[in-house]
Amino acid sequence: MALRRSKWSGCLVRFDMRWQSKVIGCLLMALLTGGGALREEREMENLTRGMVAVRLDSDHVYVGWRLFGTDPKRISFNLYRAAEGEEPVKVNAEPIAESSNFVDRGAGSGQSLEYFIRPVLKGKEGGRLREGGRSESVTVWEENFLEIPIKPLPDYRPGDASIGDLDGDGEYEIVLHQTKDGRDNAFRGITGTPILDAYEFDGEHLWRIDLGINIREGQHYTQFMVYDFDGDGRAEVACKTADGTKDGVGNVIGDKGKDWRNHDKDSKRYGRILQGPEHLTVFDGRTGAALESVDYIPSRYPIDGWGGIGGNGGNDNYGNRCDRFLACVAYLDGIRPSLVMCRGVYGRTVMAAWDWRQEKLRSRWVFDSGISYPPYQNASPYSGMGGHSLSVADVDRDGKDEIVYQAMTVDNDGTGLYSTGRRHGDAMHISDFYPDRPGLELFLITENEADTVRFQTPGVGVHDARTGETLWSHSPGVDVGSGLAADIDPRYRGYEAWGGPGGLRNSKGKEIGPRPNEADWAIWWDGDLLRELLDGSKVVKWEWKNGTERELLTMDAHGGGRGPNLMGDLIGDWREELLMTAPDGDSLRLYTTTIPTEHRLYTLMHNPQYRLSIAWQNVAYNKPPHPSFFLGHEMTPPARPNIRLIGEGAAIEKATSD
Repeated sequence: MALRRSKWSGCLVRFDMRWQSKVIGCLLMALLTGGGALREEREMENLTRGMVAVRLDSDHVYVGWRLFGTDPKRISFNLYRAAEGEEPVKVNAEPIAESSNFVDRGAGSGQSLEYFIRPVLKGKEGGRLREGGRSESVTVWEENFLEIPIKPLPDYRPGDASIGDLDGDGEYEIVLHQTKDGRDNAFRGITGTPILDAYEFDGEHLWRIDLGINIREGQHYTQFMVYDFDGDGRAEVACKTADGTKDGVGNVIGDKGKDWRNHDKDSKRYGRILQGPEHLTVFDGRTGAALESVDYIPSRYPIDGWGGIGGNGGNDNYGNRCDRFLACVAYLDGIRPSLVMCRGVYGRTVMAAWDWRQEKLRSRWVFDSGISYPPYQNASPYSGMGGHSLSVADVDRDGKDEIVYQAMTVDNDGTGLYSTGRRHGDAMHISDFYPDRPGLELFLITENEADTVRFQTPGVGVHDARTGETLWSHSPGVDVGSGLAADIDPRYRGYEAWGGPGGLRNSKGKEIGPRPNEADWAIWWDGDLLRELLDGSKVVKWEWKNGTERELLTMDAHGGGRGPNLMGDLIGDWREELLMTAPDGDSLRLYTTTIPTEHRLYTLMHNPQYRLSIAWQNVAYNKPPHPSFFLGHEMTPPARPNIRLIGEGAAIEKATSD
């Protein structure tokens, strides 16, 4: 292994020399071919059409389905209704070409109905079978949510969830984190053991992983990534493990008899786990079996080496700052996904990138901002820039992903790209907010408290996501807790942003009026291109004419903590669904919109930035996903994503869609 110092002092990046040679080779090829070699297609999961049918009343049924990112531009669809014992009936007069949803106005009631679609291309209708040979039809939901039974545990509650195609059938499965007596890192105490469960959408329980007593419960600890890391068409699950972790088939990792928890009730370390081995484990998505475990990079030591200028600018030696974890998935080579496991937020930050190939974990690179101690005068500009969420985006448009770690960004090769100096915050958002300027924008909020008020860091601001350049900011020295960016007002071009002092702000940072109460979650729900807001168990519409909120949906359900269990474009057309917990805690409820829309977009799950944001959504303080293109009022159609579908039937799907 070789050590390479980044262009920013204090940041060490460890490279495997084989990867260094590969990068050099790719660069030479790019020079010879004009850059085309760096634009290979990304591997993405091969999904079904994700159809959903919901009864509206006695005669009407709403039906929605996915448009693939690989579909030809001129594809259209015929929709069929099939009643039990009867021949299927086509319900549309002309092929459906302008949207990917339809309201069947002659459905009737009192009988069991199924719906399926057939693609139409160049005037010819394809077969009922989905590309790859798998048939796809759906029965009608009688309500606007699907009840998904789970296997509850005494004193546990459903927490964050993620999704992936665990068995390779083109349908998503759910991985649910069940929690008990969780603790924030700032607080001592014994917690429950984190549980990961896998479910089909019909409630079939696939497996259960018990992370054991040596993994502490809390939103800063267990960040679990669900993704197809090796391109075999089936997703794996990866997370931090320790002695006593029991996998989905009953095998135990490490020493099952070890208890590394601190049991001294008079100590600040009570309940914390500051001794013993730490592992990173990849689990089989089908069975939950542990496939490989390696040492977690980095270790927790030195325990007092994680302080910095983030947050209140402090330090500790009892295990608060050293056990703040984040994680994500990124296409670091532009083609195949890598796993990135992170440690540190307020000071030292370490990211370890891994490749999962041929059932082996291989280290790609390690980024380390370095250790510093008060008064942190020798700290790297990347120290103290982390937050309680992160994002992944191709900010420099080279076809490869960067890790946006709140106030700083690390390039795809593990070197520092830039630091904004904005320090620690609890929220960030990245997308093409302003379509009239090139590239992506980054919205940040910042904590200013205790000793760090002296820096007079802006509490709110928007930056160029490629360079970190400030586009606008306000409220220096103000401690801002939440903020959001979304297009909610059609009178102003691009996204609006709000958080901290003042009201709604436009692309120049100018106040344009009052702001919504909700500043955490946005969702595409109704028929227009503006985004709606999620306020607890309600979806609300911002009424921009009079500055009020109008309720669109009230759910008899609640989220898993800081927001829904999961939110994203999980089924149906391009709009988003909500996975919530039923009141009794014995099931999950998947809510979908039934509002028709005339806008047709490919599924957001085929936009790589959006799909990766679903993978990291369970990390720490959950945040809504954003695509890499501007999605809002008077948008231009997004370019076809540069992706290649993998898994069963992908080759057939590609051939029939060209």
